[in-house]
Amino acid sequence: MTSLRHDEAVTRAELLRVESYDIDLDLTEARESPNFSCGTTVRFSCARPGAETFVELKPVSVQEIRLNGVPVDPATLVDNRLPLTGLQAGNELLVRATMAYSNTGEGLHRFTDPEDGEVYLYAQTCLDDAQRVFACFDQPDLKAPVRLSVTAPQEWTVWGNGEGGQVTPGRWEFAETPPLATYFVTVVAGPYHTRHAEHDGIPLGLLCRRSLAPHLDKDTEEIFEITRACLDRYHELFGARYAFGNYYQAFVPEFNAGAMENPGCVTFREEFLFRSAVTDAERELRAVVIAHEMAHMWFGDLVTLRWWDDLWLNESFAEYMGWRLAAEATRFTNAWTTFAVWRKSGGYAADQRPSTHPVAPAHVADTGEALLNFDGISYAKGASVLRQLVAWVGEDAFLKGVRAYFAAHAFGNATLADLLAALSEASGRDLAGWADVWLRHSQVNTLVPEVTLGPDGSYQEVAIVQTAPPGYPTLRPHRVGVGVYGGDGPAVLSHLVDLDPSEDGGRTPVPGLAGASPGRLLLLNDGDLTFAKVRLDPAGRAALASVLPALRDPLARALTWAAAADATRDAEMPGAEFVELAVAGLPSETEVAVFGEVLRFARDTVARRHLVPEARPAALAALAGACERVLGAARPDGHGLRLAAARGLVSCAVPAEVSRLAGWLAGEDMPQGFEVDADLRWAMLYRLVVLGGAGEPEIAAELGRDPGAQGGEHAARCRAAIPDPAAKARAWELIVGGDAMSVRLVWAVAEGFWHPEQEEVTAPYVARYFSEMPAMAARRTPNVVHRVAVAGYPHYAVSARTLTVAEAMLARDDLDPALRRVAVDATDDLRRALTARTLA
Repeated sequence: MTSLRHDEAVTRAELLRVESYDIDLDLTEARESPNFSCGTTVRFSCARPGAETFVELKPVSVQEIRLNGVPVDPATLVDNRLPLTGLQAGNELLVRATMAYSNTGEGLHRFTDPEDGEVYLYAQTCLDDAQRVFACFDQPDLKAPVRLSVTAPQEWTVWGNGEGGQVTPGRWEFAETPPLATYFVTVVAGPYHTRHAEHDGIPLGLLCRRSLAPHLDKDTEEIFEITRACLDRYHELFGARYAFGNYYQAFVPEFNAGAMENPGCVTFREEFLFRSAVTDAERELRAVVIAHEMAHMWFGDLVTLRWWDDLWLNESFAEYMGWRLAAEATRFTNAWTTFAVWRKSGGYAADQRPSTHPVAPAHVADTGEALLNFDGISYAKGASVLRQLVAWVGEDAFLKGVRAYFAAHAFGNATLADLLAALSEASGRDLAGWADVWLRHSQVNTLVPEVTLGPDGSYQEVAIVQTAPPGYPTLRPHRVGVGVYGGDGPAVLSHLVDLDPSEDGGRTPVPGLAGASPGRLLLLNDGDLTFAKVRLDPAGRAALASVLPALRDPLARALTWAAAADATRDAEMPGAEFVELAVAGLPSETEVAVFGEVLRFARDTVARRHLVPEARPAALAALAGACERVLGAARPDGHGLRLAAARGLVSCAVPAEVSRLAGWLAGEDMPQGFEVDADLRWAMLYRLVVLGGAGEPEIAAELGRDPGAQGGEHAARCRAAIPDPAAKARAWELIVGGDAMSVRLVWAVAEGFWHPEQEEVTAPYVARYFSEMPAMAARRTPNVVHRVAVAGYPHYAVSARTLTVAEAMLARDDLDPALRRVAVDATDDLRRALTARTLA
């Protein structure tokens, strides 16, 4: 499918104004046919009569095209572009076509429930997949009202962006919406289970497959409570009401992202309906995603980016508001702690990779390039930059500017310049310089403490030195907290400091600490107000193993853990030292999100990649021991720490533990606090398969116990993990050639393929990844390529040979951009792992 170029979008937007879309879908044969019928009528005006343009459409076949009543030859459709010539001042385009359902979560996705055989549909049209559903001018700044009509099986229910209902059996009609961008037009159809409520005059609804009804029903009130609280808080903050009528939230199968902000009908991955026990961190993430998608009703839907170079106007703001609202409006008051240790760490990693890009790049050439920028920079870094902006200009000025921005551009489009103008007016500050260094320049600064002690042992001077990485010389203004911690209790001293990069080469003294007694930990960016890597002074690093377990402030602990992990990733701290720190600190960690992220990094990045193979078993065993101590602790646990520890204990099991793990799966001799449900059973079986303690008979038996969609994905992952040459060959063929399978199953197979314990059986596939992935990428969509290529990369094959074949593939000039992006970043991680292995 040809990507739309920015220059083409500019030309078309100057030429056209789209007045309305009428979309009529026939889904009546969804159970039997791979296709559906769509009739689209587009009304639009043309600024230069006689000009020509094109409309996007990706059909199976075309039955009829008429422009202003005149037939258009369907043979003129080339790839996804239909030329339109001889335009008049006012135009009407009619297209009747047969379209294909997808199995990739792009366009109109069709899913058959393996438990009851029911068929479910939903449309995912972002970024440029509306043309897979209906003929359209598929770019964000040609917004128009949409009227949707659907014919479906009579027992189905149908939802769209607008308010509507069933007018005759099987026929559904929806009212005209406010102007919508094509990328968030949706339809959801099938025998969905629903729950309804109302809040502040806004009809609320929840949807899921019937087989998941019990899981939705038990969490309905929690989800509605979060929804109501977020609506109230956004109304309070933004001074503008939700503008799109109904607010339905549909939990849909095989969704390929977290959620999508379709106004009136937000879609979520159905894994947010918890069928097994979960931690508070997982419930918190669901609350954050609910708040994130709701923020898009203003940032993205009410006011839409003009082009994808301003993706940050959508995602950075929604990311910032999502975490903020979770902390302010829900019970998850420590959400910023999770953001710091998990989400932001991913942002730091993304910003240091070769593929780094500005938060708001000056130019995004086409929609293909735009898709690659849905990453940790546009989300986590962008949100962090906004948090820094609020700290700098003040809450009142920030909100005043945002309200003015909404008022000026409601139901239209806007750019970075528009938002900066509103914020500058509200704050009385010229934000051009701030925007240049924070939004237009890549990479991350590092803040290093410089400490001089006086004769009496007190601080003689404390300064913060800001540095920039080679090739990226930009230093930035930062407003940062500086905390001095004694090791238990709150900060002994806390100061807010403005770092001016123009003074003294990036060195800023902290006068408030002169003469003070040093604590056991000096923490830069205390409070996490800015986006910058921080380092610890030598005394603080030496005391970490004793200080971290005693720190009471969860955000301070998260920031300290993140600093240690970043130093490990940069090969400034040996991996063995981080594992020792994790073993010492995890048993006393009270924040389940911090526990989970520290364990994940210690296990997956350090033990399985940064340590030499001979050191891996001892490191995993030590981490498992830390988890077992948490399981055996007598302290109260209302947040899921024991569950997180149980998962960790299973995931860190080594070959010597196979019989013990098999006993747990059989319900024998389980550790205290170890409660087994469907997902934990799959986790135990998966680890047993990896270690050679189980195989196809056990997988088939477990799938018989759990035959649903999630059970099917678990089984696919387990089968790919069988350490047998024939099983690996079957799995590999699905990874590179499983086009007919649901992409979620292919993704699961790719996730299960590589394990450091299986180096011998997977060794032949290292070179095959780099030789065969380009052909897969040439056939599949960028979204599929990205997900399969990430999961399928040989992350655990840490060797010079892997680096050689990776670099050879990257030297090709015909490589798919999505695959290149994945391989460039994963290969950078490989280089880091190789460097880490050189440390003592």
